[in-house]
Amino acid sequence: MNTLDSLLENVSELPSLPAVAMRIIQEVKKENFAVNDLASIISYDPALSAKILKVANSPYYALPFKVDSVDKAVNILGIKALKNIALSFVIVKGLKRNSLDGFDHNLFWKRSITTAVSAEMIAEKLNVKLEDTFVTSLLMDIGIIVMYISRRDEYLKVLDEKRILNLSTVEAEKNFLGCDHQEVGSEILRRWGLPENICQPVAYHHRINEAPPSLRDTLHVLMLSNMASSIYHGKKSVEKFQELNELLQDRLSLTATEVGEFIDSIADKTVGILSNFEIDAGNLKPYSQILEDAVAELGKLNLSYEQLVMELKQEKMKVEDLAKELKNANEKLRELAVKDGLTNLYNRRFFQNLMEKELESAGRYSHNLSLIMIDIDHFKKINDTFGHPAGDDVLRSVTGLLTEALRKSDTAARYGGEEFVVVLPETDIKGAVTLAERIRKLVEKAEIMIDAKAIRITVSLGVTTYTPGKGTKNVAELIKSADTALYNSKQTGRNKISISQ
Repeated sequence: MNTLDSLLENVSELPSLPAVAMRIIQEVKKENFAVNDLASIISYDPALSAKILKVANSPYYALPFKVDSVDKAVNILGIKALKNIALSFVIVKGLKRNSLDGFDHNLFWKRSITTAVSAEMIAEKLNVKLEDTFVTSLLMDIGIIVMYISRRDEYLKVLDEKRILNLSTVEAEKNFLGCDHQEVGSEILRRWGLPENICQPVAYHHRINEAPPSLRDTLHVLMLSNMASSIYHGKKSVEKFQELNELLQDRLSLTATEVGEFIDSIADKTVGILSNFEIDAGNLKPYSQILEDAVAELGKLNLSYEQLVMELKQEKMKVEDLAKELKNANEKLRELAVKDGLTNLYNRRFFQNLMEKELESAGRYSHNLSLIMIDIDHFKKINDTFGHPAGDDVLRSVTGLLTEALRKSDTAARYGGEEFVVVLPETDIKGAVTLAERIRKLVEKAEIMIDAKAIRITVSLGVTTYTPGKGTKNVAELIKSADTALYNSKQTGRNKISISQ
């Protein structure tokens, strides 16, 4: 299984393409496609119909008359425009999340919609006739959302490293996940059934030089529209403005003033479109207004050029230090969420989530999955005799022995109290019993120093295995099976292994 398939296999939270979107795609692919059929499909969704009519009557299209029906909207705006508007609404609605989980979803969609508006305006300005311009540019970064949903903690690290090391998004993704959002985005859109004229540009929008010649015009528009969006939502707005200014002057023979007016008009149109998507435009305003506000603020400072340079340098150093501290704090918080504070093993919550993923993978690819449950014998006696701090030392010692015994592919967790669990992917019952016996012997032979006195302990173990094709087991049943085996070991003498299948 390649890196891309591995990343996508656990995207269980990503919704499938909404039914109305699927019907729209299927309808326009038909050879005997009829305009009225598209209008009929859209009309079945009252919310979507209302949004389309709102867009058709908005300043974005600036029509001289009112559009009062979907049929009329189809005839006036055209099939392609209507299809793109409909697909954009239903896809964004299906993927919108709140922004309280470490990723700014509102900014992502605000930026994507600005890019889409820019792409249509730039394509028109360049006189480049492109199909599905709006929806392609809207979804060209959809892979970022997919990667975040699939590998949340890892993708937050990608964002941290991007900021700290000043990497591009693609570079950071490749370094940490082995693939980038171009590959992921094009693949998920292909699985949704979107046409290749959308999927292909998404796969190449950050590597134009590697793309087939037939995609160059589309990719050039996507590149320019991404720059335009960065002016309003990125951290290098001045740099992107200058770059886009030069490119548009060169391609369109416009003056600097005309380019400035064009970039301002992108903000004006975007504000109207954002409201249609129920996304708050916030303080989005024309770039010229942003510059005027900045100059006005600067005029209040009354600082010399040398003072400004020195303060800028100092602030940059502060930001870099703060970013490093924030990265370290984020890593510690993520670790605390999944680690047991005493043993530093994974906690029960992480174990439950891991078992769900491993069991799903085992069923899908016909692999064995084994589970060992371990309990320290007579642990209460240790606490009663030597005290709870000594009990903590014993738990840490057992953790060390477990770590020594396990293979790289195995994962140990503290299940609770004096109980531990070990997850063994792609391991049959024979392999699991062999590992359990190694753990049992290591613990039995070890000497643990408590108050300058060496004590010995033992553990009891329960082993169970999921075998594809031999009955269906869920995570709860596997845990119960291992616990039953462990109980048998405790009841029949301790310091032994029992099997339950």
